[in-house]
Amino acid sequence: MSTNKLALIRYKTIDNCLCQRHRKWTLEDLIEKVSDALYELEGIHNGISKRTIQGDIQLMRSNKLGYNAPIIVTDRKFYSYSDPTYSISNSPITSLDMKKMKEAVDLLKHLNGFSYFDEMSDMILRLENSLNKSEGAQKPVVQMESNKLLKGLNWISTLHHAILEEIPLLITYKSFKSLGPIQDVYYPYLLKEYRNRWFLICKPKKGNLLITLALDRIVDIDEMAKNGFIPYEGIDFDRYFADTIGVTKSQKDRGQKVILKIDSFNAPYVETKPLHNSQQIIHKKDDGSIMIRLDVILNFELEREILGFGENIEVIAPRNLRDRIKKRISKNLQQYTKEIE
Repeated sequence: MSTNKLALIRYKTIDNCLCQRHRKWTLEDLIEKVSDALYELEGIHNGISKRTIQGDIQLMRSNKLGYNAPIIVTDRKFYSYSDPTYSISNSPITSLDMKKMKEAVDLLKHLNGFSYFDEMSDMILRLENSLNKSEGAQKPVVQMESNKLLKGLNWISTLHHAILEEIPLLITYKSFKSLGPIQDVYYPYLLKEYRNRWFLICKPKKGNLLITLALDRIVDIDEMAKNGFIPYEGIDFDRYFADTIGVTKSQKDRGQKVILKIDSFNAPYVETKPLHNSQQIIHKKDDGSIMIRLDVILNFELEREILGFGENIEVIAPRNLRDRIKKRISKNLQQYTKEIE
């Protein structure tokens, strides 16, 4: 049980007591009421100590929790609120609380495909108005990678809902290779983000294998009857991409041992920002270069990651990946050895 949750139960119970001004409350009375509440709500039957309740009262009085509760003691025995209208449930959100919420929303803005964050921003605006607090514009201190020109972000909330509620979808989709849009029924299982693009992992009604649809190629989505949904058995989607860089993968693909040599200039970068979770440094040379091992599927995204390092990386194994990279580099070189037309 969360300590914070138990503390909140204690604060609320003390508050409920002190709001009842028809009777006087001793410390023993408060201990009894808090013990009853903990037993009723959480099944805790060993009571609560006098020191804990005294500490709770001190915290409620302070600004540490933002309560500033006006708790007084009369006749050196009875606890009450000096303000008859006070309750911690009426405590306004402090400027510090507001600042923290703003910072959290700013960090989440790059997930602007989720409508939840639009609603959160609106909620914070209403809270600001209720505080009657005017603030000057603050300079941004965090900037996350985003591309507002990307298409398909508007489908994220719809797909997220369909996955949670297990709703089949009629999706109109136009791949880069097709001449026109194609409509089919899909069972959605997972949303996956890679390098700021979003993808849907799903199974077509007419097929048996999982496929990946890019959200920026989706033309339209219609929900189907919920009772027609077919779950995909035998796949742990939490681990489905554990051996994958990117999203290109079939169910038959398995991770392979990939050995890469990184030169001394890029070695610190690769050490501090691994290419994949499976990365292991298997050898450090005197010249500062390193040999690393990855256990990943051999796909397009892996090749692109390797090619992105240019001459600073070398594929040692497996042979088929080394030959593939060599072929692509050779083809790229040919483009630079001919005259520009």
